[in-house]
Amino acid sequence: MKIHIINGPNLNLLGKREPETYGSKSFEEYFRELQFAFKEIELSYYQSNVEGELINELHAAQENGVDGVIFNAGGYTHTSVAIGDAVAGISVPVIEVHISNVMDREEFRHVSYISKNAAGIISGFGLKGYELAIKSFKL
Repeated sequence: MKIHIINGPNLNLLGKREPETYGSKSFEEYFRELQFAFKEIELSYYQSNVEGELINELHAAQENGVDGVIFNAGGYTHTSVAIGDAVAGISVPVIEVHISNVMDREEFRHVSYISKNAAGIISGFGLKGYELAIKSFKL
């Protein structure tokens, strides 16, 4: 099984930015833990702060025969119709993940342009949300 994790803007700052909300671990450090815990799964990871690059990565996931995508679009979740369209336009199942509980935050974060076309949504479990998403593909 091949699962591709795509992280959007500012998630490169994990471990440095607002540790009370996002924790003190970098995603690269956490990704190594995921690879160790899920040795039987081919995990790959991509991060970009650029909207078009995230769209290209979603398209590439389908072209590369990925079995599932775990996608944290960061702030683009709430603003990007184009990213929502990209998720709708691929046949690879996408699990939308948010580290924080977006429903417990500012009202504009209650809107997602991804959710309608996602296979599922995981929000508010910290980095563990990525692990839960991986496990959901194994069901």
